[in-house]
Amino acid sequence: MTCVLHISDPHFGTEQPLVMLSLLRLAHEHQPEITLLTGDITQRARRTQFAAARAFVQQFPAPVIAVPGNHDIPLFKLLARTFNPYGNYKQAFGSNLEPEYESNGLLVIGLNTSRPSRHKDGAVSGAQIDRVSRRLRESRPEQLRMIMQHHPVRAREESDMSNLLIGREMAVPTWVDAGLDLLIGGHIHLPYVWPLHGHHGKSGRKGWTAQAGTALSTRVRGDTPNSVNLVMHEYSLGLHECRVERWDYCAQQDTFLPAHTNTLILSCEHRDSPIAEMT
Repeated sequence: MTCVLHISDPHFGTEQPLVMLSLLRLAHEHQPEITLLTGDITQRARRTQFAAARAFVQQFPAPVIAVPGNHDIPLFKLLARTFNPYGNYKQAFGSNLEPEYESNGLLVIGLNTSRPSRHKDGAVSGAQIDRVSRRLRESRPEQLRMIMQHHPVRAREESDMSNLLIGREMAVPTWVDAGLDLLIGGHIHLPYVWPLHGHHGKSGRKGWTAQAGTALSTRVRGDTPNSVNLVMHEYSLGLHECRVERWDYCAQQDTFLPAHTNTLILSCEHRDSPIAEMT
């Protein structure tokens, strides 16, 4: 069983020390193969905030790979935003804004959907769509195929429609047809799992998207607490089983507790006619 920890939107500068310690305990308890951090690492893209974030993730028991969010680009320093928007990010998390991770059972493709020319909206280019599609098609049958990015591609609430990724109408069905199993993101601080469809709609191939809430920040949304996802994957006899577990922080017990589980039975080896269920 492969275990992946998905965290998002910690917004260092607004982080909560007790929640940080609880998340570290969760990570050490479950020993994920890798931790995926889907953007808005900082509140204002300051060097000190990135340094604090880097020091935190270095305490995790497994490698951490990240992609930037809109908050990871300077907002008020216009010269930096124009000429070196990812300078502080790169100093802390490396120069590759679209990292990948691959193991026997897992392929993770990082995608930078932030844009310095936009205030908060994200976008995907044709070149990015093509690159991701090619990598998905190059994967092995036994791998869980994941994309990690900051901006959401489906909204559960009407108010979040304006936050959806620009270019998703072409990107998502293309990626699903290419073999996408699970797309993870953040940005709106609202956790949920939602189906995705290929170009043939509900009669064709299906994938899934899993959103995470804010992992550490005081900037929680409504009554949704700090939360993270654990993605559990197993391949056996040509079948892929993927379980997305949402874990919420409980202040009364000072710990992350399981809140909801979505069990996805994905497609068989060739990924041409997936079956999926939610529980």
